[in-house]
Amino acid sequence: MKKIILLMLVLGLVGCMVSGCGKKDDKTITVGASVTPHAEILEVAKELLEEQGYTLEITEFNDYVLPNTSVEDGELDANYFQHRKYLADFNEENGTHLVEVAAVHYEPFGLYAGKTATIDDLTDGASIAVPNDGTNEARALMLLEEQGLIKLSEDAGFTATKLDIVENPKNLDIQELDAAQLVRALEDVDMAVINGNYAIQGGLNAAKDALAVEDKNSEAVQTYANVLVVKEGHEEDEAVQALVNALQSEEVKKFIEENYDGAVIAMF
Repeated sequence: MKKIILLMLVLGLVGCMVSGCGKKDDKTITVGASVTPHAEILEVAKELLEEQGYTLEITEFNDYVLPNTSVEDGELDANYFQHRKYLADFNEENGTHLVEVAAVHYEPFGLYAGKTATIDDLTDGASIAVPNDGTNEARALMLLEEQGLIKLSEDAGFTATKLDIVENPKNLDIQELDAAQLVRALEDVDMAVINGNYAIQGGLNAAKDALAVEDKNSEAVQTYANVLVVKEGHEEDEAVQALVNALQSEEVKKFIEENYDGAVIAMF
């Protein structure tokens, strides 16, 4: 009897190895996302996917590394939290194989008042905080350049840091801070250039509260479009394409327009 039971257990284990016991079914899609606005937008897509028989499981992250490594390792099917430039840099620096499958939205960078109320009121030596991560610092500095506050070297491009500032007529003190801390830092600096998602989390709206916002026709908007990302080789998976269609639906576009008042703008 014991031999029969043992044989059944062995056969069951072999069956699991062949068929993939415990493996997620094809109708479940796991996605990592930043809390705002990405996870909120995914909640709208979730309802649309349910009508097609899919279950969307959303895992929220507060960092910019784990969502990518989780997709690379196969723990998640996709993520939606990053822009194109960050994705390209992450792949290059980490040897990952992550690819964009859809552009969904962009979040305009804004320059917000801290201790100084207007750009004209900035005095010599005034402090302006910017994100300290490579891709977003360049974007912030470009916005300051658009306002005539600084001038960057011609070859700086999207890798610019404050070391690439060649003209600074007001001797502005550019302070590089963690992007998540910029809203909190407003009380300590004259102004800050803040990422769209962190501005929203901090109760700020680029369209209403910012002193200056990126030009919607700028190269930065295309470069920093927020994208849905999967591991290379899964771009055409049926479930992935279903998620793409849901995220680029009229329902999602309407949600974005009605809920973010210009702080988030659909790319489709």
